[in-house]
Amino acid sequence: MRRVIFLLIAILIVNLKTFADDKISFTATAPDVVVVGDQFRLSYKVTTQKVKDLRVPSIKGFEVLMGPNRSSFSNTQIVNGKMTSEKGVTFTYILMANAEGDFSIPGATINADGEQMISNSVKIKVLPPDQGTSSNSSQGGRTKLSASAGSNSATVSNQDVFVTANVSKTSVYEQEAFMLTYKIYTRESRMGFDNVKLPDFKGFHSQEIERPANSTWSQEHYKGRNYYTTVYRQFVLFPQQSGKLVIEPARFDASIEKVVQSADPFDAFFNGGGNVVSVKKALTTPAIDINVLPLPSGKPAGFSGGVGEFSITSSINSTEVKTNDAITIKLVISGTGNLKLLSNPEIEFPEGFEVYDPKVDNQVRLTANGLSGNKIIEYLAIPRYAGDYKIPSVSFSYFDIKSKSYKTLKTEEYNIRVEKGAGNAEQVISNFTNKEDLKILGEDIRFIKLNDADIQPRGEFFYGSLAYWLFYIIPALAFAIFFIVYRKQAAENANVVKMRTKKANKVALKRMKTAGKLLAENKKEAFYDEILKAMWGYISDKLSIPVSKLSKDNISEKLRKHGVEEDLIKEFLGVLDECEFARFAPGDENEKMDKVYTSSLAVISKMENIIKH
Repeated sequence: MRRVIFLLIAILIVNLKTFADDKISFTATAPDVVVVGDQFRLSYKVTTQKVKDLRVPSIKGFEVLMGPNRSSFSNTQIVNGKMTSEKGVTFTYILMANAEGDFSIPGATINADGEQMISNSVKIKVLPPDQGTSSNSSQGGRTKLSASAGSNSATVSNQDVFVTANVSKTSVYEQEAFMLTYKIYTRESRMGFDNVKLPDFKGFHSQEIERPANSTWSQEHYKGRNYYTTVYRQFVLFPQQSGKLVIEPARFDASIEKVVQSADPFDAFFNGGGNVVSVKKALTTPAIDINVLPLPSGKPAGFSGGVGEFSITSSINSTEVKTNDAITIKLVISGTGNLKLLSNPEIEFPEGFEVYDPKVDNQVRLTANGLSGNKIIEYLAIPRYAGDYKIPSVSFSYFDIKSKSYKTLKTEEYNIRVEKGAGNAEQVISNFTNKEDLKILGEDIRFIKLNDADIQPRGEFFYGSLAYWLFYIIPALAFAIFFIVYRKQAAENANVVKMRTKKANKVALKRMKTAGKLLAENKKEAFYDEILKAMWGYISDKLSIPVSKLSKDNISEKLRKHGVEEDLIKEFLGVLDECEFARFAPGDENEKMDKVYTSSLAVISKMENIIKH
């Protein structure tokens, strides 16, 4: 009976999870940035095929060239051995941008599975036309900016690729933070940096702002031309001295792949219009002068070097303690500026208090205006004598950037009552100060232990006992077992052919997962490339033949030697042909891609069941 109940509960949980995963979504997508005259796609995707009554609001600022075109899709993914599927409908409009500016397309409505749904709105920035070329061409909503691509010259001008260095301020006070940004502008489709040399920021304390590992490129209209741009590096700089400081030029050694037209018409026809050449170009940024003003005279007595905008608060753990009990006062300095460079304010503890070095915790994040957050300082003191004491307030002074003047803040003062403790109690304080990791308080001399219950009788020794020999035998056995297993694993790894064959299916499935993601994102070219890599790579690893030596003829011959039937060989080769020609064949793109994906998974699975090593 219990097994039946557990089975019903498991089925119910699976059904609830399936129901949650099948939640219907309705989303709109479009490019973030386009150029006047560009044609691009506005797509509405709903994850069910039971839809009707799509209503799209008026699209202002754009001309509707085509749509809505309806297409169904069905995606299948395998993640960690779990297969998930998604079905739905996509409605696509082809629009053209007519005027520059920032535009917003409100959400559309649709009836999906009997439920009225509304999509998200989309915002599109339209850039003015490029003054560097007479016309712009577009493909899939992305403007081809490389006007020089396909030219007869194998050079790249300083107007086609360059790097800028911009600062948020050129006149600052000493210790005032400002941001330095290196930004790449390019009209070439493929480029990279072989070497980058940034300045050492002499005279500045620098901290780099963390950025994503993969750069995000966007379009920007700059000095009359349209470029693809991305932020390369960003630094927050704190000048450490007054006067004129110079940020030295940065050097970027760029490698640019450029298409050069061929004068031979046959070469131009068969090579797609030209040859690809690699152009090396050194890019440098100009030096930047920073005028650093000295801090005004008349610094307050409690000035700790703070420059920015700050506030301070304090708290105490207790105002009534006994001798040898710890008192902890916590100061929290909050705000934005050079938080990490601040000196710790001093607290004047009364005589008779044993004071330890403060513990500092910087909870900050880097922003364009400096470090923002909290600097938490904990002070530990221990009263040794009974009595009433007063801990005076703490003064904290800093230079305020907005008012360009010094400001002094004060915390509250504390009245402490210390009562006599019971005897000289032991108190352990660890991991707080850098004086000692562990300190016993209240004792200088300790009594000799008189209890002899743990003393061993004479003649009883650890040497020669069973435990003594086990300490030698157990590690020796463990080492022998480890050595045997290690040698066996090393022998297996040495057989490269066998290892490649064993991992062929795993490598192919990993590539198929990547293809599944590309299928979901409707990236046609990348999807077909990944499918072909998976198919050719799988058969290369399985048959131990380099990809460069593979052909459809020797694949057939090798597969027959491994006992693969003719029908399966034809099916495998058919999938390769289908993948190679599907991208050029007319028809529903989503349906073709889904068919190729399903066929590839099926034929790899069949092949894996037959070819055993």
